[in-house]
Amino acid sequence: MAAEHPVATPAGDQTRIHNIGYRAYDGPRLGRSYATRSLYSQSLRGAYGLGRSVKSKVLPMLLFVVMCVPALIMVAVAVATKANDLPVDYTRYAIIMQSVICLYVASQAPQSVSRDLRFKTVPLYFSRPIETADYVRAKYAALASAMFILTAAPLLVLYVGALLAKLDFTDQTKGFAQGLVSVALLSLLFAGIGLVIAAVTPRRGFGIAAVIAVFTISYGAVTTLQAIADTQGSTSAIPWMGLFSPVTLIDGVQSAFLGATPSLPGGHGPSDGQGVVYVLVVLGLIAASYGLMMRRYKKVGL
Repeated sequence: MAAEHPVATPAGDQTRIHNIGYRAYDGPRLGRSYATRSLYSQSLRGAYGLGRSVKSKVLPMLLFVVMCVPALIMVAVAVATKANDLPVDYTRYAIIMQSVICLYVASQAPQSVSRDLRFKTVPLYFSRPIETADYVRAKYAALASAMFILTAAPLLVLYVGALLAKLDFTDQTKGFAQGLVSVALLSLLFAGIGLVIAAVTPRRGFGIAAVIAVFTISYGAVTTLQAIADTQGSTSAIPWMGLFSPVTLIDGVQSAFLGATPSLPGGHGPSDGQGVVYVLVVLGLIAASYGLMMRRYKKVGL
């Protein structure tokens, strides 16, 4: 007998319609501003390792402690000896601790932007209701805010300690306010330069080395040339040389307008006219850093 063959089932009989519960989103549309604020807060937390692994918290927290410990020691000495003034002016503290500040910028600027470049996640940000300007503003503001916290915290320690030591309230408040203005400018300038350098390469190690090199080499070269000019009697050129290093730029601004003692060789601080040039250069570098970041991420986000 011939073998029986099963009759093929028509394809249409196998069709099934499954209701898996998809529903349209009817919640609030938070938009660009919410996305920008979220990116800012996430980047600010990341600058201190919050929300990340324990290993990521070690360096930024250690640098924060290193920034504050000398201020605590100065306060303890002032209280114990009943001194008439603090050992260091508020405007001088950040200049003295510049190596710690530069190390913080070098470690956190690449952390903020290099990983997004390396893992090519920047276009994913722009697939949401967020634009290039929002990303740049959030990253810039986050690192500048983190640096302001780093540099303003020891000034607050000094101020509270000065009041506990019963130093003159008016003088200390004025000095504290001048110090805050100085570190605010420093934070904007250093954050902008650090982010521009870090955004050039997706390699975090290269970014760290490049940021350190720019800050240390420029400061070393400028101070060396200033010392040579001082020994040769060319004192008029000393303030102009300070325009070519971020650290000496901030020092010149606060020496001209914030009552700080200049750290230039021979105590040759900038005049009022030169101080205006210093301010314009600082503001120009901040604006240029923002513009270069915008240009960089318009290309990356394509």
